[in-house]
Amino acid sequence: MKHVIALDVGGTGMKAALVGADGTLLHEARRATGRERGPEAVVESILEFAADLHALGRERYGESAAAAGVAVPGIVDAENGIAVYAANLGWRDVPMRELLSARLGGIPVALGHDVRTGGLAEGRIGAGRGADRFLFVPLGTGIAGAIGIDGRIEAGAHGYAGEIGHIVVRPGGPECGCGQRGCLETLASASAVTRAWAAAAGDPEADAADCAKAVASGDARALAVWGEAVGALADGLVTALTLLDPRTLIIGGGLAEAGETLFTPLRTAVKERVTFQRLPQIVPAALGDTAGCLGAGLLAWDLLATEVSA
Repeated sequence: MKHVIALDVGGTGMKAALVGADGTLLHEARRATGRERGPEAVVESILEFAADLHALGRERYGESAAAAGVAVPGIVDAENGIAVYAANLGWRDVPMRELLSARLGGIPVALGHDVRTGGLAEGRIGAGRGADRFLFVPLGTGIAGAIGIDGRIEAGAHGYAGEIGHIVVRPGGPECGCGQRGCLETLASASAVTRAWAAAAGDPEADAADCAKAVASGDARALAVWGEAVGALADGLVTALTLLDPRTLIIGGGLAEAGETLFTPLRTAVKERVTFQRLPQIVPAALGDTAGCLGAGLLAWDLLATEVSA
């Protein structure tokens, strides 16, 4: 049975799968990234995981994987197959495509940015299916974005397209790791809500999920924290939709798990802010934490299709 290897590398864990030609997940597996062991050990863990999947596929389906797709965090040079930099993994200029292909017997390998790869899956087979233009925004430790145009993800001239988390929505606001102040991700990411709610509740263990529960129960302090985050998020999203005019706006990540506690006030806040702009559908992501892995599989199949047509 023809299949590809799909691998999604995160800061703490890796998700992998063997994916059939119709998108079916034939086999799924997870392993720890082990970033505490250093960047070289992380790269070796990725190569070992892929090699184990390669051997499993050959044993179970009677043939080797036709290609592999891998999604990694940080700055990615997808065209040249290089994982340029990842702060949370500590690596720089890793020739990931070359290393993986060599470990996997020379099969073609596609490399992608984790959020853009997840956005590819959400756009084609998830919440954005059928939308010719969409914006995928996961609200997690930070905030990123993937711009979907006619079934592909726009990377930009230098690979930085979609970095909505670094739109300044509150000038002079909290300091961001990027060097600016008041970036969207310092105010509306799951991490930002966790920080704000822990301070407001006087409980260092409290997190964004706790805040969402307190909002649902009508807690005034939680409503204030949540309202600030939703307002900042709406400001950032309106800037994005003014520039991009998406048909569908897909919100994912940890904060989206709050469901209508997030989506009801967010839809209202965006609607209040638009003037001439057309309001897109604002919907929750459909694929959860499997989006990156599914997207990596799509990258692999796309690479094979490109090679055949060439």
